[in-house]
Amino acid sequence: MNLYKKGDDMAEEKQETNPEETKKVPKKGGKKKLIIIVAAAAVLVIAAGIAGYFMFLGGKSSVKKEAPVVKASLIALDPFVVNLAEPGRFLKMSIQLELSDPASQPAVAEKIPQLRDTIITLMGSKSMESVSSSEGKFQLKDEIILRANQAVGKDIFKNLYFTEFVMQ
Repeated sequence: MNLYKKGDDMAEEKQETNPEETKKVPKKGGKKKLIIIVAAAAVLVIAAGIAGYFMFLGGKSSVKKEAPVVKASLIALDPFVVNLAEPGRFLKMSIQLELSDPASQPAVAEKIPQLRDTIITLMGSKSMESVSSSEGKFQLKDEIILRANQAVGKDIFKNLYFTEFVMQ
């Protein structure tokens, strides 16, 4: 009988230790943490979408208002054929002067003979070397604008465009 008791004791011990070992410890808040993380991620995605919309589109409508385009007012002068300072060299050029104020066009039209005289006098003093490089042409533009504004008496001209420039 002792054997039987020993077997019973062993069976009882196995039953006592076995349920404790196989018993799983439940994780506290595992599902709750997952739900919180998913909810936080969803909130971040929505917030990023809203911020991106306002940052890139600014909440503006698709119709954009364009600034009124001011048409440049140009005055074209007849072509110039001028002897350069060097004997046997000449320059043929056509220019257009850009006005800073289109309303001053009638006043400039009255001063065209003075403008042409100023430009011819200036060009007659230039050598071929001084106006043949791109740097020389930019300097020439600045000098013509300065002298043209002096001839008119006001700062009317803001730019000058060469439309023809031939040297020989």
